[in-house]
Amino acid sequence: MDRTEIDRIAAWLTTQGLKGTDEGHILQGFCERCVAAGLPISRALALIDTLHPVYEGRAFQWDSREEVDSVFDYGPSDEGNAAENWKRSAFHHLRETNGDEIRRRIGFGEPLDFFMLDTLLAAGHRDYVAMIHRFAQDSHIGEMDCFYSNWVTTDEEGFAEEHLAALRSLVPVLALAIKAGSLNRISHTIARVYLGEDAATRVLQGRISRGRAERISAVLWFSDLQSFTRITESLAPDDIIPFLNDYADAVISAIHEAGGNVLKLIGDGTLAIFKAEDREEACRQALRAERLLRAKLAVLNAERTAAGRPTTLVYLGLHIGDVFYGNIGSADRLDFTVIGPAVNEVSRIASLCRFVDRPVLMSSPFVSAAPPPSDREVVSIGRYALRGVKLAQELFTLMPRPEEAMEPRLPDSLAALTSSPKNDF
Repeated sequence: MDRTEIDRIAAWLTTQGLKGTDEGHILQGFCERCVAAGLPISRALALIDTLHPVYEGRAFQWDSREEVDSVFDYGPSDEGNAAENWKRSAFHHLRETNGDEIRRRIGFGEPLDFFMLDTLLAAGHRDYVAMIHRFAQDSHIGEMDCFYSNWVTTDEEGFAEEHLAALRSLVPVLALAIKAGSLNRISHTIARVYLGEDAATRVLQGRISRGRAERISAVLWFSDLQSFTRITESLAPDDIIPFLNDYADAVISAIHEAGGNVLKLIGDGTLAIFKAEDREEACRQALRAERLLRAKLAVLNAERTAAGRPTTLVYLGLHIGDVFYGNIGSADRLDFTVIGPAVNEVSRIASLCRFVDRPVLMSSPFVSAAPPPSDREVVSIGRYALRGVKLAQELFTLMPRPEEAMEPRLPDSLAALTSSPKNDF
């Protein structure tokens, strides 16, 4: 490869990085251009750590001879077989020795002392080069502190010195382009995980000015767990978070699957909105989320009961009203949320569930706007004064299906703790 080809590929990488092109497409385009310019890459792998609640990082691979998964996420590398494979890898060796590059001419008798080298040799590859390009300490995001890559060839002579020189010149630019794409993806992941899909979209579109909010009409969902405080007081500290996560996953996934947006997790409580333009459709989505939640809870409670772990149910309040949706807070700490009397009312409605012994309570405005459920009867339970709300409100509930039971099954040691109707708040 001459200098002109190297400069041309570097310019292409710069453009892709500025555009925020997907990392897998960047690696594919890079390899194809290198091969066309005379650099005999037969297979390439690139890794970069990420910031994600489940995955440790993301891998990108390319093969000139076969179809491979161009992008895949990988889990923790410090446990099980993944830990053993990592310790045997060339990348781990480079980290331990503070090296930047290592080469094995595997088709010319050099040792197969790193993970996967024997597999590569069996597949006809003859030369292997692994590289690490480290980021500055103050530019780390989570564990994302460097860019890993390896390059192999089936060429009978292996990589020539001019090929290695081209890689040494181009891979840092590739690393920068992929880092740009990864940072774009990470910013979206963080925003969605901590703000919710809709709020994240608005923030990433630039709606972060303090006090910037819009008035919307929305269906409001507020739910919390039955007897959460009493149950967790009897759990070992290490069991509390898994207990909460199990039920939070059921609630949040049901809301998302039905088209809602979770705005806030408040201990065991969840605040969400359904803001379809048509009020009836928003109510329909909320009722679908409630049905999904009950189905998920049935499965979850069966699994936890079989494992001898405590179970619970979810209390849910549904309301509809006008709220302000946007940024509230100080100049350097904002929260993207909803505020207004309707928000306070829906939390008060949910808190009444434990006193009237019903899993779902709905306000009169919600019932007036909602399509009647086809499988359950909506019944008024009377007018109730809500704490902090001037006027009493008529509340409604859904009659249970014959197969539904109000109380979850609990281990004997916890059954007595859940018999009192006292408010957990």
